[in-house]
Amino acid sequence: MVNTDSVSVRVFSLNCWGIHYLSKHCSERYAMIGDALSKEEHDIVLLQEVWSEKDYHSLKKKLACTHPHSHYFKSGVIGSGMAIFSKHRIHDTFLYRYSLNGYPYMAHHGDWFGGKAVGMAVLNIGSLVANVYVTHLHAEYCREKDSYLPHRVVQAWELQQFVRHTSAGADVVILGGDLNMHPQDLGNRLLRSYTGLRDAYLETDVFDGCENGITLIAENPFINKRELVPFEQGIRIDYILFKGSSKTKIYCDSMSTTKGSVPDHPFPYSDHEALTAVLRLEPHTPNETGRGMQSKDQDSAAEKKLAELVDIVTEARTEVKVGLHCAERMRYTVARSGLMGLALLVLELAIAAVPWLALGEEQPFPRVSFYLLAALCFAILLTAILLYIFYTMELKSLQGAEDQMRLAVGGLQEKLRGFPVAQPHNTQCRPPEGQDPSAVDPVE
Repeated sequence: MVNTDSVSVRVFSLNCWGIHYLSKHCSERYAMIGDALSKEEHDIVLLQEVWSEKDYHSLKKKLACTHPHSHYFKSGVIGSGMAIFSKHRIHDTFLYRYSLNGYPYMAHHGDWFGGKAVGMAVLNIGSLVANVYVTHLHAEYCREKDSYLPHRVVQAWELQQFVRHTSAGADVVILGGDLNMHPQDLGNRLLRSYTGLRDAYLETDVFDGCENGITLIAENPFINKRELVPFEQGIRIDYILFKGSSKTKIYCDSMSTTKGSVPDHPFPYSDHEALTAVLRLEPHTPNETGRGMQSKDQDSAAEKKLAELVDIVTEARTEVKVGLHCAERMRYTVARSGLMGLALLVLELAIAAVPWLALGEEQPFPRVSFYLLAALCFAILLTAILLYIFYTMELKSLQGAEDQMRLAVGGLQEKLRGFPVAQPHNTQCRPPEGQDPSAVDPVE
């Protein structure tokens, strides 16, 4: 039976693929998206890859009546591409930019220039406080040889930390966006296991959309089918995730996706499919008499979940270590190249000094060739210095994430053993009165 005090919330998420001059039919598709959103009764709209702020303002103007509250998250060189439109007033926003986001010299991928991040908006849905998050993680590009996997794992780690630490006081948590991860990928498991977020596609009993909920389908005319190999039908990388709290229960009544083509239009909204989830929020009063009295089955389930989380974080830590070794190797290679450029530049200066030391002897080499070689050596040296700085920053970020994961694994293992997560420092330094100090020495 449906609670009469329940509130229904329609959430929409779409990667708009809005790269002008590169994305096909960009202006026409934005017009289609704006028309569709103004007609539909979505409460919250989460958009990604709105790379032009001009397009955001165009959508804002078109949706002024249906979604009067909006925010555009700015980041990186060309912006985060993320925007939120809402029927409910937005009281606060915050943006966290991921510490790792690909490589600047991979310009044809472009992720580094986008400044991938997670944006948060605090809304009031009736009397409930809702933390709404929109994000876009680094793309995969090649599944067999994914050089960006450590970066995406770190992004997933930072995403779950950001959600956990900012949503403690929220009644409802909703996250939508393009995670660029398959449902069982490491980063996805890490995010959902640590935060407790539930996948709308897996939670709903009523689904209308592409088979298996895929959001990158082979039938989409903007998709290169070769990029989907070996997943011939497509892949699911766009999600709407949610969770409630001790005060609020949340259910997914239905979910749907677009199916490529759009009626009365020659092409779809984007190369990604749009997602719509209908969430039902119900107030919940915790049972005071049941507190602190968990059954053995509940304890066993909690222990199993904790053990799985330890395994997932350990797996993530291993992947980050792989990224660390690669970054160290690249930094070493760059350092060698820089030393080579410096040595050649010093040699050129020495050759240039020969005529001066020989009291007016003419330069034995053609000047043009000499200057071109000097410019090349200088370019090698400058590029090596910049890359050395970049790889050092990458190493610091990977090392920081690995340290955090190591601490997290230790804390989770203590929970599994039934010990408290942290003990006051003085309890280890001061033994109880009359007791031998060696009796309380920590076990290594």
